[in-house]
Amino acid sequence: MSQLTLETQVCDIVTALPQSADLFRSLRIDFCCGGKIPLKDAAEGRNLNPEEVLGSIQKIEEKREQVGSTQPTSFGNRTLVSYIQEKYHAGLREELPALAPYITKVVKVHGEKHPHLVRIQEIFKELRAELLDHTADEDKNVFPVILEFLENPTPQLKEQVKPHVMELEAEHEHAGELLFEIRDLTNNYTPPEGACGTYRVVYARLAQLEKDTFEHVHLENNVLFDRVRAAI
Repeated sequence: MSQLTLETQVCDIVTALPQSADLFRSLRIDFCCGGKIPLKDAAEGRNLNPEEVLGSIQKIEEKREQVGSTQPTSFGNRTLVSYIQEKYHAGLREELPALAPYITKVVKVHGEKHPHLVRIQEIFKELRAELLDHTADEDKNVFPVILEFLENPTPQLKEQVKPHVMELEAEHEHAGELLFEIRDLTNNYTPPEGACGTYRVVYARLAQLEKDTFEHVHLENNVLFDRVRAAI
């Protein structure tokens, strides 16, 4: 059961549920410098219904919990692919563009004193481009071949699928290297003392991006691709 209530401070909600920052941003509720007030007061200050705002936050929380409760390793091939596409590929298409403005803002405000943020922005831009291209290629070209091969592992399909798997695994490894560099630069996603709310949101959402990406890669490398290797 959710521990978030109308008396929970806005900044604490964003700490517990980083994706709620998007909702607060859209409602023009300050979760940064003015975030240390109860949700009820913040909503009323914007002439919003506090219960409705809390309900929206709870929906975000429920969605996260529902997705996290599944056990995809036991899924059949088509269900597993659909799960990867719906949770991780669609999630990246939503999260990467949403996170970018926060990183830009933090670099603009704090980049001069904290130059590592500039490097984080560079890595994020590279990672964003690579992950979006990578997942689009999987959806359009690779997954259909993999599913066809797993259903009918002919010699011709075997030769088609092998280089795809090798290339994807290499791309996964590079994405992991970029994420590890971000982890190092952020001191394991630990915001500096006195960091503002937006700074903390960026670190929290980068940490979530790392977690989701590693889960995503695990399902592909160690479940889906292992099934391909077993059929070769």
